Amino acid sequence: MGEQNYSMTLCSMSVMLMLKMQWGRLRCMWPAKMVTRHHGQRDTAQILLLRGAKYLPDKNGVTPLDLCVQGGYGETCEVLIQYHPRLFQTIIQMTQNEELRENMLRQVLEHLSQQSENQYLKILTSLAEVATTNGHKLLSLSSNYDAQMKSLLRIVRIFCHVFRIGPSSPSNGIDMGYNGNKTPRSQVFKPLELLWHSLDEWLVLIATELMKNKKNSADITSILLKQKGHDQGATSIPPFEPPEPRSYENLSTGPGESKPDAVAVKQEANADCQDVISMTANRLSAVIQAFYMCCSCQMPPGMTSPRFIEFVCKHDEVLKCFVNRNPKIIFDHFHFLLECPELMSRFMHIIKAQPFKDRCEWFYEHLHLGQPDSDMVHRPVNENDILLIHRDSIFRSSCEVVSKANCAKLKQGIAVRFHGEEGMGQGVVREWFDILSNEIVNPDYALFTQSADGTTFQPNSNSYVNPDHLNYFRFAGQILGLALNHRQLVNIYFTRSFYKHILGIPVNYQDVASIDPEYAKNLQWILDNDISDLGLELTFSVETDVFGAMEEVPLKPGGGSILVTQNNKAEYVQLVTELRMTRAIQPQINAFLQGFHMFIPPSLIQLFDEYELELLLSGMPEIDVSDWIKNTEYTSGYEREDPVIQWFWEVVEDITQEERVLLLQFVTGSSRVPHGGFANIMGGSGLQNFTIAAVPYTPNLLPTSSTCINMLKLPEYPSKEILKDRLLVALHCGSYGYTMA
Repeated sequence: MGEQNYSMTLCSMSVMLMLKMQWGRLRCMWPAKMVTRHHGQRDTAQILLLRGAKYLPDKNGVTPLDLCVQGGYGETCEVLIQYHPRLFQTIIQMTQNEELRENMLRQVLEHLSQQSENQYLKILTSLAEVATTNGHKLLSLSSNYDAQMKSLLRIVRIFCHVFRIGPSSPSNGIDMGYNGNKTPRSQVFKPLELLWHSLDEWLVLIATELMKNKKNSADITSILLKQKGHDQGATSIPPFEPPEPRSYENLSTGPGESKPDAVAVKQEANADCQDVISMTANRLSAVIQAFYMCCSCQMPPGMTSPRFIEFVCKHDEVLKCFVNRNPKIIFDHFHFLLECPELMSRFMHIIKAQPFKDRCEWFYEHLHLGQPDSDMVHRPVNENDILLIHRDSIFRSSCEVVSKANCAKLKQGIAVRFHGEEGMGQGVVREWFDILSNEIVNPDYALFTQSADGTTFQPNSNSYVNPDHLNYFRFAGQILGLALNHRQLVNIYFTRSFYKHILGIPVNYQDVASIDPEYAKNLQWILDNDISDLGLELTFSVETDVFGAMEEVPLKPGGGSILVTQNNKAEYVQLVTELRMTRAIQPQINAFLQGFHMFIPPSLIQLFDEYELELLLSGMPEIDVSDWIKNTEYTSGYEREDPVIQWFWEVVEDITQEERVLLLQFVTGSSRVPHGGFANIMGGSGLQNFTIAAVPYTPNLLPTSSTCINMLKLPEYPSKEILKDRLLVALHCGSYGYTMA
């Protein structure tokens, strides 16, 4: 009777203390009390167990261990394991339970791993074994993909977390085995090697089939279906070992099973998922993600595992095949692309071909990774975290306050209050960004100058007249980075070349038109004409403004003595462009990017081109199509009543708002309509209406544009359907056929 009471007491005390802990969380600003409650529960459990209490579930089947893990009470779990060692494996198996909060499991295992080095290694080895089993189940086509994928990645995340917080971690300089040394810590990954071996064999097998250039492989599909039939008929799913690439034809079905004929196999394969790649790509990609996570947790921060780079290079063609067939894999599993420029460059053309909306979602998903869980207890704004701004000196006041603020806290949220005012909230934050947008380009600060069209801005090469100009450029970068981080739009537009600088994209001579259209035309003329006998006597040096004085600046070492010829004129044009558009404002660009990258990682922003970056920062403008039609001119044979023109405007009416913006950018270089509508669109030499020029049609010819004069060169397509198809290809695939007038 006494034992029964003790067991009931242990269970009921756990419930009681659990309720107290829930109440205690509301008092989260007193961690000392929280610790006291943790110790109190541990001590109570220890006393009850010493007195012989039995470990029994309550009437609902909930055990004391369940309650402790649900609450993240590592100390009490430690006591329970001391008295009942079998509970250790129970906790390890709990990592597969989706109903348990992952952060609570981490908290428990983190505490247990800190008790001793042996305990730490035991936990990691056990987690690795469970992950390997789950990974092999995932590679079995009979398993539920979604549930098994989530289970594997959850276990691996917990494994990597525990590994990092161990007695020696990448940040403290102790060798963890990533240099190839066989340390005890590196040995915890050994169980996972079975899974990585299976992954490698799968990819080699698929590569072999790709080399055969067969759309559907009956042989390989047969193996998969045999394995699937075997798994479905078994009571448990054993780890799947794919066969050697050249030995699979010798495999037979299990005892008592009949061999499916080729037709049946192919029909079942098509019904399942068309072909072997479709059947396996998502599963293999999830295992690749797990492999990447395990490789990364062994490396110091900021370093990509050489082993993983070698893996991607080895299986490059298969991975690209996966992505081409199902681009969503990039967003779901290939996170490594964002963290390693070398790997990202291999897939960039595929990434940028994905819809803008999908890339935006991926951008923000990864931008906010690692921030506090949404289920954490809400904490009120700390008075010290509020940005207190003086409205009468908003630019300088904001610069001073933001430079002193905690960057990590600003990423999580912004609270703004104007001095002497009580208002706070998102409305005040929006007002703050809106005012700062205008102040950043205020000519009094000499930071930016207007472009030739008067609607965009470019860093001022003479900004040094303001002694604080580099600090202010850094602040401007911080404000745009913060705005992008928190999805706040800014009322400011930059030249195309400056967006390229933010993205790390090289400028070209066409970008010069935004600041000096005539000079851009001269560069175009040099490229278009033979200069051999013109006697221009140009050299690889130019006269330019250096701190207020005109000086001869070499474009490359010894440039003053190198003549520009027909053979090297393209190099000359590029170097002149870089001098005018980059070198002349390099300190300003560097200061701006220093501030911008505090909130937006360079690898993430590379998901977009310069046109999309403008949309991200300044939003999608409303376009009045009727006003557009009213203020359009026609040339080179086109008139308003021509069928091609009629089709064109019908297509413009039919496409989405985003596609209209892309069209406007395609022709004018800008996503916005100026104040006053299309009648006020500027060209390189002043007001210049949107113009459509006729071009003779040839099959598959795409439209091109001359942004300097806002001209769309539209081929004389034979039908509306072909016109729409070719136009959308040009807009979505980056076929910007820019020319200079």
